[in-house]
Amino acid sequence: MTKKKFGTKSIALMGVLIAVVVVFSRFFAYETTFLKISFTFIPESLIGMIFGPFWAGIGTAVADVVGMLLFPKAGYFPGFTLNAFLAGAIYGYFYYKKEMTWQRVILATLLVTVLINIILTPLWLSLMYGVNLANFAWWVPRLIKTVIFFPIQVIATYYLGNKIPFKRLFGKPLSELDQ
Repeated sequence: MTKKKFGTKSIALMGVLIAVVVVFSRFFAYETTFLKISFTFIPESLIGMIFGPFWAGIGTAVADVVGMLLFPKAGYFPGFTLNAFLAGAIYGYFYYKKEMTWQRVILATLLVTVLINIILTPLWLSLMYGVNLANFAWWVPRLIKTVIFFPIQVIATYYLGNKIPFKRLFGKPLSELDQ
């Protein structure tokens, strides 16, 4: 088994993608106390495609902490950093060095949506703000967002993974950037 070389180019690319996650999360997002709509899945998916599950999880968790330190919107809660790590790890598991099929993209998006957006985030919000999760009215905006955003996320991720000419942009696949 060979270890993946993590050289200067990879570190620089990871830093740029972390910065993009922070910008998408903090400046190009609609956010209320209980609901957030953003396109952070785009750079998070890219990190997963390029770096694999472990480093994608680390990168997205670092992006969450950096975003919170530089542009705080509320008190820090480690559950959201765990969410970021899990999302990056899931994207890395499903996308790293693998063909981007509709099935793979739908499964990854479904897992992130169910585990993070529907299970963990409401749990963290209930711990932070005392939200009654049995109140159906609280779930309506979250479920509407999920129904509308899910196909957008699937289509955008599939397009990103299949249509952007990574080999032409960098001269080799991104997974071999430092080799």
